[in-house]
Amino acid sequence: MKLKKKIWIFNHYATGMFTDESGRHFSFAKNLKDFGHQPTIFCASTIHNTEEKIELGTNTALFKTEQKAGVDFVFIKTPPYKGNGSSRIKNMYGFYRGLFPVAKEYVKSHGKPDVILASSVHPLTLVAGIKIAKKLGVPCVCEVRDLWPESLVAYDMINEKNVFTKVMYQGENWIYKNANSLIFTMEGGKDYIIHRKWNRENGGKVDLSKVYHINNGVDLENFHYNKEHFQLIDPDLVNPELFKVVYAGSIRKANNIKRLVDIAEHVQEQGHHQIKFLIYGDGPDREGLELYCMEQNILNVEFKGRVDHKYIPYILSCSNLNIVQLFEENPLKQYGTSVNKIFEYFASGKPTLSDCEYGYDLIQRYQCGIVLNNAGIDELANAIIGFSEMNQEEYDQYCNNALIAAQDYDFKVLTKKLEQILI
Repeated sequence: MKLKKKIWIFNHYATGMFTDESGRHFSFAKNLKDFGHQPTIFCASTIHNTEEKIELGTNTALFKTEQKAGVDFVFIKTPPYKGNGSSRIKNMYGFYRGLFPVAKEYVKSHGKPDVILASSVHPLTLVAGIKIAKKLGVPCVCEVRDLWPESLVAYDMINEKNVFTKVMYQGENWIYKNANSLIFTMEGGKDYIIHRKWNRENGGKVDLSKVYHINNGVDLENFHYNKEHFQLIDPDLVNPELFKVVYAGSIRKANNIKRLVDIAEHVQEQGHHQIKFLIYGDGPDREGLELYCMEQNILNVEFKGRVDHKYIPYILSCSNLNIVQLFEENPLKQYGTSVNKIFEYFASGKPTLSDCEYGYDLIQRYQCGIVLNNAGIDELANAIIGFSEMNQEEYDQYCNNALIAAQDYDFKVLTKKLEQILI
């Protein structure tokens, strides 16, 4: 029988998980607690992409503890920020610096942990996790959810040959060498280390035997609860005469929703008026796209606006086809993806259409949809029309395969994998 452990989870941006009662580390912590462990999530007092924050009580307080759904949270005092400029960098450094005195104080009142799980996005959290774990004499498991600086290089935000970039790569290599174990959310984490020649076989110092993969997933219990208890009154969703193509997410340049509108226009031009595109979300491009649809007389697109996340399971389950798109070509996709919405799409039990083939592609692996890599507007439109005219047996097979994928990526299953690494 395994001994139950005190597990500290460092995630700068887990503050939103406290307010939403959802997300990767909230699900991990909730399940670890059910398994008999004592998880604690350390996060920033600021809430990412908002001007909201957790009030610490006094101006001199370094941290505050609260509990949500039985999960303990420690909020570390961090400066406010907007956008991705210098104020965000100060916020990152503030969290990194704040972890050290807060960890010291928390040990005094709660005892030291048995293991630390330090999670990116930014690498300073991983550096802090390794250093604090070393001081406490406990192992540190580093979880890599984004490749820094590789992601910044891939999106042309920084130059690979820049001195600062080279320093970041050296820091990344240091993290991989010094972590007791490594977890990548993307399945090709080992491939990435080999590509950079950091593994021992290539003369580096990273032991590939300590590298693991745990993707993102879905809390199926919560998904089904929300589907039954939070339902929108929307005539489009319940109209049996419509074949509903659903996109849920941000409406901004990076998501290229204009391309989805172009696909809808192509479908309309071919006379398939029973197909309707329902777009749930908001963003800076929404108003312009709505005006474009009005001017071009595109009648098969409805912008539904932002909805609370608790309504997403019902929305997706009412769709006939969920669409994931529209990603720019970049070298990162060879290592796989951990896009959150994919797993909610699976849980809906409806097929998914994607225009981007990733390494270790899950849609293809489970045959729960169709992937048309770098497809044109006409090819994607024809695929949607094909789904709308598909015989019931073939369509149902896609749906059943999606449910199988969702079961494999239920957070209860993923937490068991995490437990084996941590304990």
